[in-house]
Amino acid sequence: MSEAESLESQNRALRLQLDTLLREARSNEDKQKRFDALEQRLIGARSLVELVRLLLVDYKAEFTIDFINLTLVDGDLEATQILDAELRADVQLQQDLSLVQSADALAALYGGATQPVLAPFVAQEHGRFFGSGGLAQIRSVALLPLLRRGQLIGGLHFGSRELDRYAVASGTHFLARLAAIVAVCLESALTQERLTRAGLTDALTGVHNRRFFEHRCPIEVSQARRYRHPLACLFLDIDRFKGINDSHGHAAGDAVLTAVGGLIHGQLRTGDTVARYGGEEFVVLLPQASAQHAAEIAERIRARIAAKPLMLPSGEAIAVTASIGLAMLTDDTAAREPAELAAQMVAAADQAMYAAKQQGRNRVVQLS
Repeated sequence: MSEAESLESQNRALRLQLDTLLREARSNEDKQKRFDALEQRLIGARSLVELVRLLLVDYKAEFTIDFINLTLVDGDLEATQILDAELRADVQLQQDLSLVQSADALAALYGGATQPVLAPFVAQEHGRFFGSGGLAQIRSVALLPLLRRGQLIGGLHFGSRELDRYAVASGTHFLARLAAIVAVCLESALTQERLTRAGLTDALTGVHNRRFFEHRCPIEVSQARRYRHPLACLFLDIDRFKGINDSHGHAAGDAVLTAVGGLIHGQLRTGDTVARYGGEEFVVLLPQASAQHAAEIAERIRARIAAKPLMLPSGEAIAVTASIGLAMLTDDTAAREPAELAAQMVAAADQAMYAAKQQGRNRVVQLS
């Protein structure tokens, strides 16, 4: 090969290298722009639900992630309660989001690492975090520990059909930055949810207040109508409560209200809602409960309250009973607003409760 030919060959090689570098630079610039845009959306998320959907839906689509999983450590079931309605309604969310009460499994997965881990997929180690669908297709994974103040609060996990997508030698700058942002946003979202819930909780009994119920009830009605599942409402009134206050004092009345609120809550399922409606009245929503099942839950609540005397702060024990009205969301819902249907259902349960009072108290009544 002549010297001129050799130089020409070198020039071609250099041009190819330059073209490759330029393509990578343009790709990285585009990736950075898309990442910056996502970062702003994550920071601006107004709720935990919105944040979770941004990660599991938008991020997955924007960056062509084959498989994704978000695992949150939820020791007190706070996130479970916040996300319950969304999880019940969205099968994809059920598959991609995991809520665990202990960080032990995540800590074992990361092996003490605090930065993103890139590795070939190993079913025995990684499979539980990606569900059962499509495991055979995953070739490589990126595991992002989510930490706040040194505490593991969750993990964000990506799976790829390509072995080199998350190769061990690949850079992790974007992933590390994403993990840090997501951890901060999760903490912020949960703090905001706590503040919101604090204003929607009855200070005496610890259950939800009427404001929360009136916000939640139309949502449950909409979900029931959309997915065509039953929705039951219980209206509960403590029998002869005025007599308790008059005979034993308001401190005794407060103790009874608190105890009854706890007893009701203890008989409910995850996803059910109980709220103090006013005075000695409580209201309960039972999604996906047939009339028969709702009646069984109502009877358990009634029996549990009446089962044994409640202890007052003075040390005295008194018998307490409750009358409960049951109403179901009507089938004729096609052209009516959720708020209207909610009000109608609550009014029907209230009417049934008054019927229970008239029939002798300490019973469950459903009017036809």
